[in-house]
Amino acid sequence: MSTHSSTAAIYPGAGDRIEVATIEVGAPHRGEVLVQIKASGVCGSDRHVLEGEWGVPSPTVMGHEGAGVVVELGEGVTGLDVGDHVSLVWNQACLTCVACQSGKPWACTDLRSNDCVMPDGTTRLSLEGADAYPYLAVGSMSEFAVVPASAAIRMPRELPFEVSALIGCSVHTGLGAVSNNARVIAGESAVVIGCGGVGLSIIMGLQLAGAHPIIAVDRNAEKLEIALAAGATHALLADDETAVRIQELTEGGADVAFEAIGNPHTIPQLPGHVRPGGRAVLVGMPPENAMIPFDVLDLCYRGITVIASNYGGGVPARDFPRYAALYLAGRLPLDTLISKRITLGEVNDAFNAMRSGAEARSVVVFDESDV
Repeated sequence: MSTHSSTAAIYPGAGDRIEVATIEVGAPHRGEVLVQIKASGVCGSDRHVLEGEWGVPSPTVMGHEGAGVVVELGEGVTGLDVGDHVSLVWNQACLTCVACQSGKPWACTDLRSNDCVMPDGTTRLSLEGADAYPYLAVGSMSEFAVVPASAAIRMPRELPFEVSALIGCSVHTGLGAVSNNARVIAGESAVVIGCGGVGLSIIMGLQLAGAHPIIAVDRNAEKLEIALAAGATHALLADDETAVRIQELTEGGADVAFEAIGNPHTIPQLPGHVRPGGRAVLVGMPPENAMIPFDVLDLCYRGITVIASNYGGGVPARDFPRYAALYLAGRLPLDTLISKRITLGEVNDAFNAMRSGAEARSVVVFDESDV
């Protein structure tokens, strides 16, 4: 076992841009695997770091929505083999606490990945001889990454790496919010605020569940076109009349509404989009310490249930292969999520596009011949 030199996207700890540099990736420890990354999504959670809205240790190897090939096994690893294609899990649950044992790994009480370290509190990465930290304990914007074996979910070889990467975060988050958190049933009406990767995944989940109508709302007309291709029945360009149009289309409010941005301005509006007895589902992650005002009397009077969704409330080892199977069967149009395939050197342009509200998902592809 030896270290690997790896080209990676680094957040230095200040500013809003990523630098491309060479890091050293150490050998996997017991219970860990080394993965050669083939694709990494550019997610809004990464942008929170660049905007200074979420604090992380630095320097940080960015990316948490990744897929690749297992190239080395640490001691004691079972259930995976060298050559396996895997999708990576950023919510690296301990699997032994009460929450994990009750089937809620997203609620793990011993989670270390939010601290950007391995479960033992250390890192396998170094930059110029000093520790570097994998974002959300993945660091998928790098040619190589080390993760716990439980955070590498084997996927079908015929599944494109770009799709496999998105299953690891946006797809799992969006589809899970529909099925695990909101528990949408056929015939219910739904609204989705924000049509990025997570919002589009919510729309696909709603279509699978048989929801109708499915109303997509975004400020970008091109993303609304993608939302219609993903399964939305109506598309509304966000403006001052949005709330009125939703009320008209649903005859008094939707059964369930999802906020997929994490915007402190749109989150408080969500309960107003649902009918009495409806559900307002918070899926997008806001900046740290964001305080969101709700009219509590109105919530109580109308019997509105506010649901907070974390990583789709799902179980990656169970759900990732299910989503892959649905995609391969032609029932999940996950290719529509990918607006652009880029190289690592183009990642700052992808974040600029995200800031402007353009594009659904850019995906870094590490084999440049595929870009």
